[in-house]
Amino acid sequence: MNEKLSLTELQLVIKDSLYLALPDMYWVMAEISEIKENYNGHCYLELVEKHTDEVSIRSRVKAVIWSSRFRFIRSFFENSAGESLREGLKILIRVKIEYHEIYGLSLVINDIDPAFTIGEMALKRQQIIKRLEGEGVITMNRDLDFPVLPQKIAIISSANAAGYTDFMKHLQGNSYGYVFYTSLFETPMQGKEMEAGIIKALEGIALYPDRFDLAVIIRGGGSQTDLSWFDNYNIAFYVTQFPLPVITGIGHDKDLSVTDIVAHRSLKTPTAVADFLIECMISAENHLTDLGSEIADRSSLMIEESKSRIETARLRIIPGARNLLLLSNNAIIRKKENLSGYSKNKLGIIINRLTGFENSLKILDPVNVLKRGYTITSINGNILKKCNKLKKDDIIDTRFSDGSINSKIL
Repeated sequence: MNEKLSLTELQLVIKDSLYLALPDMYWVMAEISEIKENYNGHCYLELVEKHTDEVSIRSRVKAVIWSSRFRFIRSFFENSAGESLREGLKILIRVKIEYHEIYGLSLVINDIDPAFTIGEMALKRQQIIKRLEGEGVITMNRDLDFPVLPQKIAIISSANAAGYTDFMKHLQGNSYGYVFYTSLFETPMQGKEMEAGIIKALEGIALYPDRFDLAVIIRGGGSQTDLSWFDNYNIAFYVTQFPLPVITGIGHDKDLSVTDIVAHRSLKTPTAVADFLIECMISAENHLTDLGSEIADRSSLMIEESKSRIETARLRIIPGARNLLLLSNNAIIRKKENLSGYSKNKLGIIINRLTGFENSLKILDPVNVLKRGYTITSINGNILKKCNKLKKDDIIDTRFSDGSINSKIL
């Protein structure tokens, strides 16, 4: 074909060919990648189909729901599915193929089947639960010991959420005067930024596990749409691996999200979480009171039993003590008598020895020795024991019992 066409003519050929080849409407399964409503009320979407890894994109196309149709479709879909049209949602749409010379290929959505989305959401939720069960982690947070006094609370929520305000007001204004120490880890609680925000908050709390007793994930009430954001594998997995018990109060009565299922405890609303924490404190206080009463009762019983034992022992000791005292007195008397006799004998022996010593001294007295015929010879007052000490002309003195004489050595 050698005919030369302008770009516009080529675009028109493509457009006519598409309309001739694909004149009907088609039901198409796709995932919403982007969605926004403009000021005219038209809804513009980007639809994708992903590979089985749920990450890489297999195909992509633009789509639009004109305002005249969008109001009806949105209302019907939300009422039926309990879910709003949002990014990440899988939908079954009835479309007509349209081609524009400037904007290219797009799909004009005429209808959306909410039953398909409900089934996809349930299937996705079930797949996440099954995966967590297969990994053996689904009960890990529930298996943690719950603190007896849950006073130090790490809160994952949005500071502007009504649920957070209600939670704090209820917790801090409790009529029992219990004191709670709270720290807010702020994060979006819906939308595509929620997953990263909650995971970051959990990681931040896990860096200081000794500062907190537990963590709570709370938000105010909302539609089923809000709950579906918590059917998230990554959030659920982080909760299962968290070192502290996690309590959820997401604000839904009808169903549990996957995050609720893996948490240590799931409660319906933030105020219910606050009530639960207050009840834990009441229970702990009552337990301590009961323990105090039990200790007092047991102490009284032990004191009474000890008094009874002491009295019984006293009654048994008195006769024994009397017998011991009597035996001791008799033993003392016997020892006294024995000591007296022993002392007399010992004194007699000593007296006899002293008498012997006295007699010996009397015998050895020089006067008595002289009376027996002995003499004492001395020179210059010194007693002579040997004659070789004398010299010629020495004058010696000889003493007798009845007097003394002087002699000269010749």
